Amino acid sequence: MILLLDTHVLLWWLATPEELVEGARKAIESPTNDVVVSAASIWEMAIKQSLGKLSLPGDPVEAITALGFHLLPITAAHGWRAGRLPPLHRDPFDRLLVAQADSESLVLVTRDRDIPRYGIPVLPG
Repeated sequence: MILLLDTHVLLWWLATPEELVEGARKAIESPTNDVVVSAASIWEMAIKQSLGKLSLPGDPVEAITALGFHLLPITAAHGWRAGRLPPLHRDPFDRLLVAQADSESLVLVTRDRDIPRYGIPVLPG
């Protein structure tokens, strides 16, 4: 299984993994699963940090790669898919994650209650 971490799940994994649902923790830890982080999450964290809404101890890209997670770039196809999703969710970062999960056959790990309405595979975070 390939897991795509929502931004809040990634932040909890890095700082307070006990915040995550046990099933999500086990899935992320499992060597049989691959874990990916979207460039959209890096972008979202950078924006929140620049606005003073998020404090990061270091470079999140270095932390992600040190954990053995993979970075998922944003493609034009992802952008097109995100823009054509029904308006079930207003957050553009979450819409992009939904589009990536759908386009790449990924399981999105999230605690966002609106995302399952898109009909993509979700693992509660």
